[in-house]
Amino acid sequence: MAIEQIKMPQLGESVTEGTIEKWLVQPGDKVNKYDSLAEVTTDKVTAEVPSSFTGVIKELIATEGETLEVGAIVCTIETEGGASSSEETTSNAASTDKKVAAEMPAAASKKAPAPVEREKGSKARYSPAVLKIAQENDIDLTLVDGSGNEGRITRKDLLAIIESGNIPTAKAEQSAPKAENVAVAQSSAPAAKTAAPVNVPLAVGDIEIPVTGIRKAIAANMLRSKHEAPHAWTMIEVDVTNLVQYRNSIKNEFKKKEGFNVTYFAFFVKAVSQALKEYPMMNSMWAGDKIIQKKDINISIAVATPDALYVPVIRSADEKTIKGIGREINELASKVRAGKLKSDEMQGGTFTVNNTGSFGSIQSMGIINYPQAAILQVESIVKRPVIMDGGMIAARDMVNLCLSLDHRVLDGLVCGNFLARVKEILENMTKENTSVY
Repeated sequence: MAIEQIKMPQLGESVTEGTIEKWLVQPGDKVNKYDSLAEVTTDKVTAEVPSSFTGVIKELIATEGETLEVGAIVCTIETEGGASSSEETTSNAASTDKKVAAEMPAAASKKAPAPVEREKGSKARYSPAVLKIAQENDIDLTLVDGSGNEGRITRKDLLAIIESGNIPTAKAEQSAPKAENVAVAQSSAPAAKTAAPVNVPLAVGDIEIPVTGIRKAIAANMLRSKHEAPHAWTMIEVDVTNLVQYRNSIKNEFKKKEGFNVTYFAFFVKAVSQALKEYPMMNSMWAGDKIIQKKDINISIAVATPDALYVPVIRSADEKTIKGIGREINELASKVRAGKLKSDEMQGGTFTVNNTGSFGSIQSMGIINYPQAAILQVESIVKRPVIMDGGMIAARDMVNLCLSLDHRVLDGLVCGNFLARVKEILENMTKENTSVY
C-alpha cells in the first residue's frame, strides 16, 4: 500500500490560496480517480477538488474553514501498489534513522518537533473570512492561537472564541503599533474598520439563510468593484425590428437542424465582440500605474442560479459565428445549472455582456465584473410606437443597451462611439447581410 498526497490546486489566474469550505469525504471512504473530495473557495471562484488517485481516504489534514496556500497538502489517500513518491524519497534516510534511533534514548527518539512560534506583530497572513470576523468582533489576532496548518488561524478558531465569550482584545492603553506593522495591516485589511454586525430581530416565521462560499465570493468581488472602480453609466436605444424578423424567420429550421435555439443574445454578443475589435480600448483593464489593453476578446456572460451568479467566458468571441456563439452560450448555461462548470471556464474574461432582458427588465445599472472596465446590460426587446423619417408612426421592436464603465479607464467619447457602433451593427442585421453560419 502507498500513501499519496492531495494538494491545494491553483484554481485560477493569480490565485495563491484557497479555503476548504466543505469536505465531501471522510477518512475510510473509498474514492475513485477524479471523484470530488472537497469544496474550495477562493476570491474568484468556488470549485471542487478532484482526487488524483483511486484508493481510501487516510487523513484529512486541512479542516473546514482553513485557508491554505496553493500546493499545501489537504489530505492523504492510501492506494494499492508500490511505495508512494514521498516514501521512495525517504527510504534511504529511514534506514539510517533506524540505526541512529536504536542508540538513542526512547524519550529522545519520540520528542516532538518544536511548535511554530508566531511573534506578535509579525507579518502573519489571514484569510478574508478571518479578517472580517476579527474586525467585526474586535479580536486581536496576535493573541489567538491557530489550530490550522503551521498555526494558521481559521474561521472555526474565531467562532469558538466568540461563543466562549472570552474575546482577546487589544488594550486601549497599549502603545501605538509601529509604523511598519501599521503598513502590514493596511495592506492586508480594509483601511477603515467595518461597522458592527446589524442585530436583526427574528420574528416567528423568519428564516435564517446561511451565506454560502460562492455567495461570499460574489459579495467580495462586487464590493471590491464598487469601492475601487468609479462607476459611470450610459444608455442607448436600438431599433432591432429587422433582427427580430430575421431571427423569427430562421428559428424553427435552425432548432431542427442544430438541436438548440438561436437566441437574440447570440446576435448581441456577436455585435459586441465585433465592436470591441474596432474599439479595443473598451477591452481594457486598470492595473494601477498602467492600463492593460487585452488582445483577445473573451466575453463573460452572466448565468444565474437560484442562489448564485456565475460568469462563464466565451473565448475569442470575435472569431466565432453566431451559431458558434449560440452553441457555447447554451453549453455554458447548461453546465452552470447542472453544477458542472469548471473554474477555468470562468477565467480570462475581458468584457461582460449580461442578458437582463430575459427577466423582462428594460433598464438597469450593472456592477462591473472586476477587473474588467465595462459591463453591457442587454434589456428586454419591447414593441413601441416610434416616429419614423417623414413623421410616420410605426410599431417597432426596441431594446435598451445599458453600459456601466470604469471611469479610470474609459471616458464618454470612446463609450459613446462604441455603443453607436453596436447600434449600427444590430440595426443592420438582416437576412440579406447577416449569416448565422
